Amino acid sequence: MPRISLMSKSNPHGNRIGLAAVFALAAALLVPQASRADEAASYPQKPIRMIVPFPAGGGSDTVARLIGHQLTAIWGQPVVVENKPGASGTLGFTAAAKAGRDGYTLLLGATPLVQLQSVYKSLPYDTFRDFSPVARVALSADVFAVPATTGINSARAFIAAARANPGKLSYGSYGNGTSSHMHGELLRMQGGVDLTHVAYKGGMPAMQDLLGGQVSSAFVDVASSRSSLVSPKIKVLAVTGERRLQLLPDVPTFTELGFRDFEPNGWYGLFVPAGTPKAVVEKLTSAVMSILSKPETLEIIRGQGLEPGALAPDEFGRLMRRDAQIWSRIASSARITLD
Repeated sequence: MPRISLMSKSNPHGNRIGLAAVFALAAALLVPQASRADEAASYPQKPIRMIVPFPAGGGSDTVARLIGHQLTAIWGQPVVVENKPGASGTLGFTAAAKAGRDGYTLLLGATPLVQLQSVYKSLPYDTFRDFSPVARVALSADVFAVPATTGINSARAFIAAARANPGKLSYGSYGNGTSSHMHGELLRMQGGVDLTHVAYKGGMPAMQDLLGGQVSSAFVDVASSRSSLVSPKIKVLAVTGERRLQLLPDVPTFTELGFRDFEPNGWYGLFVPAGTPKAVVEKLTSAVMSILSKPETLEIIRGQGLEPGALAPDEFGRLMRRDAQIWSRIASSARITLD
């Protein structure tokens, strides 16, 4: 077999030029990698925007400001929380998906990020294609409560009352297509009762009407209603999630009561647009996980009625896919659609 040589006797200078071009190309290819590494090492060099797809004052906003404040303390760069509520969170999710992939736009996402794909036929973004998880931050739950004036003291008693008064009882939720909406439909289907859904724009308005007796019952998130949960004007009958809440240790979970598919916890997590340099994502993850290991941070999270729930990106991503399947099954069974 003839030997292949990069040198040519007829044109040695030309081959030297060719080799030089090859080396120059190789060096050029290495430059972006080096610059990306340098960029990650010096990140962040300017203020960071954190998009929250829900109104100020809610659970997402509270968690975002907690993490943002701590990141500012670590890096010395401002983290500016930007609330973009609307369309059950899709406005904020869309804005984050279309943002630059440089680590200077973060998303404080919540459970609707995996739920909404089950209730909309089409969205301007794809949760698993357009976002990369940084870390799960905290867990949340919905509570099911009634006005104390009803005299109802258990979820089973509520179902009995609903069966005795078909179509006359209602449940409030903090928005169409949200966890609370799906939980209400689960209760309706599994209890075999006729309930009217009343959708509110957030948990606080739902709680206000519950306290005032304008709605027969409501599923509300703990974070936005924690100060009202001990009010003598309401009776909390059950909680969602895998275990009882520290805030309400005597209130059973729906699972304990024999109901199905109430196990998935709500969650809050930090995301970046997909395509953000891996080194930047890793730096963010390291910082957030460090924040979530501090006792004072855990105390603040619990004080908001939430549970600490730090998870690294890979495990968080797997849990998101599992939850997406459960919510999709619920939405399909209840025929929940928003378009």
